[in-house]
Amino acid sequence: MDLIYTLDDIKAAADWLLKNSKGATCLAFFGEMGTGKTTLINEICRKLGADGNFSSPTFSIINEYATIDKNTIYHIDLYRLKDEKEVIASGAEDCMYSGNYCFVEWPERASALFPAESVKCQLTVIDTYTRKLTINM
Repeated sequence: MDLIYTLDDIKAAADWLLKNSKGATCLAFFGEMGTGKTTLINEICRKLGADGNFSSPTFSIINEYATIDKNTIYHIDLYRLKDEKEVIASGAEDCMYSGNYCFVEWPERASALFPAESVKCQLTVIDTYTRKLTINM
């Protein structure tokens, strides 16, 4: 399934993704640097009721956000990790299987560790302001 959206429509893109992920809680975000993975994930977190300052977890690896109804959302960035052993040591695998929403950037670093029901989200740059989001279940 594909969606073409502009950066001005990021809220609509987040709604579309949540609606079409059919209740999956682990979403893997593929895309080159600068495609808007973090921006989209931050908007999804807002839609799910998280509040606060969202930032890329490039250095912390895992950011944890609380929603207004006391649920936890995990935002994971595997960019700096070399292999599955480092992913496991970081605690990311535990987050993926926690049952809480878990959004993972650079999932190709540990694709074998993801739950079978994970949604793969591919972001592609169309132009400066437009992105293509493709999801596969």
